[in-house]
Amino acid sequence: MQKTITVGTYKISNTRPIAFMAGPCVIEGEKHYLETASQLKNILSRTHHPFILKASFDKANRTSVEAYRGPGLCKGLEILTKAKEKTHLPVVVDVHEPWQAEEAAQVADVLQIPAFLCRQTDLLLACADTGKVINVKKGQFLAPQAMEQVIKKIESRGNYKILLTERGSCFGYGDLVVDMRSLEIMKQFGYPVIFDATHSVQKPGALGSATGGNRKLAPVLAKAAVSLGIAGVFFEAHPHPEKALSDGPNSLDFELTTKMVRELCAIDTVVKKFK
Repeated sequence: MQKTITVGTYKISNTRPIAFMAGPCVIEGEKHYLETASQLKNILSRTHHPFILKASFDKANRTSVEAYRGPGLCKGLEILTKAKEKTHLPVVVDVHEPWQAEEAAQVADVLQIPAFLCRQTDLLLACADTGKVINVKKGQFLAPQAMEQVIKKIESRGNYKILLTERGSCFGYGDLVVDMRSLEIMKQFGYPVIFDATHSVQKPGALGSATGGNRKLAPVLAKAAVSLGIAGVFFEAHPHPEKALSDGPNSLDFELTTKMVRELCAIDTVVKKFK
């Protein structure tokens, strides 16, 4: 039985038209974020598929201590509130510590658990207690079968609004690989499964003080994932990826974004036999 999760006015399910979660890796400033959000809405609205705006007010796991992390919780949520008012889109926001959950839930429609933190019980329970939809990214170190225990932690608080996201697995040092079997395995839990196209092409720490990646391969992996019949695709997009303050090498520019989402929608229609 495949569950349907409501996010804003959208219905998200492995059997419904794919949803998109997209935005820059981190909020770089109010003007930049609001303009980027509007441009992405313009691109994604053409598909008539659900679009959830992605945002991070703090990137707590940057490679270097000197790397830009974001505007912080208070300023970040202030910017997100303005983005929601301007775009009328639901938003998904990273939460790194239990104390952030309740405050982030005042603005976010979806609370996202970063991959490195997917086993942190206190964080999972704090987010579950808000009653919000929880998107858990599967750790690079975790087998898809192990996500069942993550699900049980959230369900133990009476929260059954769960999304599961695949973002690749560690492959030796400084590389990731995507095992597409993971998507099918996680679908067996009944919850919507999302594929993170851009984090899956990361090369962790490859640039020494920053993470590398190959954005051109993101659409390739996304097309393979969508062909399996999943709930949605997550990706990072930026107007000028080469100037991005975080995850530039694997972020998509708007031209590549437009081409990818068009192709993914076409594949999804065929796979799910929509008319």
